[in-house]
Amino acid sequence: MDPKPPQPKLLRQWVTERIRADILEGRLRAGEWLRQEQLAQRYEVSQMPVREALKQLISEGLVRHEVRRGARVVSVTRQDVADLYACRALVEGMAARSAAVNVTDEQIAEMKKLLAQMKSHLGSPHIAEYRELNRRFHSIISEAAPDRSFLSHTLSQIWSAFPSMLWSNIATTAKAPLPGRGPHDVSEHEAILAALQKRDPDAAERAVRAHIEEAGRLLLSVFEESREP
Repeated sequence: MDPKPPQPKLLRQWVTERIRADILEGRLRAGEWLRQEQLAQRYEVSQMPVREALKQLISEGLVRHEVRRGARVVSVTRQDVADLYACRALVEGMAARSAAVNVTDEQIAEMKKLLAQMKSHLGSPHIAEYRELNRRFHSIISEAAPDRSFLSHTLSQIWSAFPSMLWSNIATTAKAPLPGRGPHDVSEHEAILAALQKRDPDAAERAVRAHIEEAGRLLLSVFEESREP
């Protein structure tokens, strides 16, 4: 059963979070129209907080407004996938270069723990846990680059929505890892961690960019296969 809405003061934020989660987890599909009356009934609220929530999600890029037609969940194209991963590879690679100089021993230790947990959560039954561990691993890279606040902010925006949205809207990856990706994904994370431990900016940037570009290449392949007639 859906949780009950909170008091009016926090209602807009609550509705925004519910709609965002339903989009990212695939309950509201790409291209689906978002009718205010239907959403108000779905979440048992009035239309006012739904209207405000949709404005917020439009600003985040998860929802698109079409004049005289209404709001709908954005549809992700092949070019969107390519652009997202190219952008992420560039920005996170730059962050990794800075992180190699600034990362602390405590952050390295935390990344080691996360990587060990990732190794024990390979495979479809643990995909949700693996992806959360992966997100936390990568978040440390941006956290370890305190002198690159714009890069960190950009990565935070990317990670807050689009990887999850892409995975959830492709049947093959909604509840399973990219085919054959598991062991390679782990080894690529090991290379990133090794470069950071050595405090090697060039190696850290190369490892991060290679990792993201390979993941993007495979996701593009799966994306294209999912749209073949």
